[in-house]
Amino acid sequence: MIKAVMVMNTQGKPRLTKFYEFLVRKRQTQFSLFFFLPCLIRAENVSNFMEADSIFGPDSRLVYKHYATLYFVFVFDSSENELAMLDLIQVFVETLDKCFRNVCELDIVFNYSKLHTILDEIIFGGQVLETSSAEVMKVVEEISRQESASNSIGLVTKTVSGWRNR
Repeated sequence: MIKAVMVMNTQGKPRLTKFYEFLVRKRQTQFSLFFFLPCLIRAENVSNFMEADSIFGPDSRLVYKHYATLYFVFVFDSSENELAMLDLIQVFVETLDKCFRNVCELDIVFNYSKLHTILDEIIFGGQVLETSSAEVMKVVEEISRQESASNSIGLVTKTVSGWRNR
């Protein structure tokens, strides 16, 4: 089961945090510090896997991937495969790239709801739902079409007097 997903910038500021199991606020804050400080001094040729027992309890692992100015972090238990989680990060980033045309930190800040929609299509309740970025993009495009259709309905004149004067 996936326990948490976090996206943070290179200054250590979390841009997305989503926990799939309860963790008190203090432990959530410790999680970002626990991850970020060792990664600053970690060499590029070192493994992207770390133990996360001190924050999430026994049998917890952490995998991360660094893209440009963002770190993508997944925490999971022993029922998940480490390489599969690394691949899932790749799927998440590929989907974001398709959606935002080379995703950057500002895309995440200003399109927070779309980011959550994409993440919820890939992972829901700590379980992996979809591993195909093409399938996720179909759903996201459909949601965008539905939202734009509902927004255009609001532009129609709502008063009867507005229709009489035509």
